[in-house]
Amino acid sequence: MMEIIKAIIYGIVEGITEWLPISSTGHLILVERLIPFESTSENFFEMFDVVIQLGAILAVVALFWNQIWPFALTKRERENRKGAASFIKMDIMTLWFKILVSCVPAAVIGILFDDVFDALFYNYFSVALALIVFGVAFILIENWNKGRSPKVTALADISYQTALMIGVFQLIAAVFPGTSRSGATIVGALLIGVSRTVAAEYTFFLAIPVMFGASLLKLLKFGFAFEGSELLLLVLGTVVAFVVSLFVLRFLMGYIKKHDFKVFGWYRIALGIVVLAASAFLK
Repeated sequence: MMEIIKAIIYGIVEGITEWLPISSTGHLILVERLIPFESTSENFFEMFDVVIQLGAILAVVALFWNQIWPFALTKRERENRKGAASFIKMDIMTLWFKILVSCVPAAVIGILFDDVFDALFYNYFSVALALIVFGVAFILIENWNKGRSPKVTALADISYQTALMIGVFQLIAAVFPGTSRSGATIVGALLIGVSRTVAAEYTFFLAIPVMFGASLLKLLKFGFAFEGSELLLLVLGTVVAFVVSLFVLRFLMGYIKKHDFKVFGWYRIALGIVVLAASAFLK
């Protein structure tokens, strides 16, 4: 029963922190240190904290289905269009091509050096440093952006060059745990003139192939020889992450229409200090 409660807590933490730019990895590392799984096999948590992200991803798919599904299946959707092209929503298909361009840097480096980066940087100090550095970056960039008009105010305005640049920022998160994938891509997008709303939405959609790929990679490395209890914990954590993400995504999209990201920057700095303290006292 205690392990089930832990899985629920992990799912709640993942669902909240995956979409807010405050680093799900930093939070899950801290939670795992405070309430670790005790009846699982070696390396289970390393796989678990990646794979439960699938729940968060499915929340994006559910909420933004009409904006991300590129095929016209109903007669109404195919009105005024002829031939094979009538079955494809070219604006959405183009968006996916741009998302794939954004995925290239992290995909190439992740496949080649995932184990190396985990060995070098998957530790308290690196996570805390990434939390603090990107927290400061949020505050500085928001101050710099104050009074400026964004150049990109719609998803359709994102060019392939902009998509690649956002992908490079995502690469930073792939290398340094604690950076926050959403945090890195949003910071990068804001820096190159993308509006907050578009930056957030693009980050959500970009997460779909990235997290599916990362989860598949972790599952392949861990293997599929789950014990029954481990499979239960994984499924439960994933379902909870899905439900919580539904609420968090709606909250965030409403929040950023009226507020900037500086509060998340201050929170990241505070959390980085907490992680450093945990590394010193929870040994």
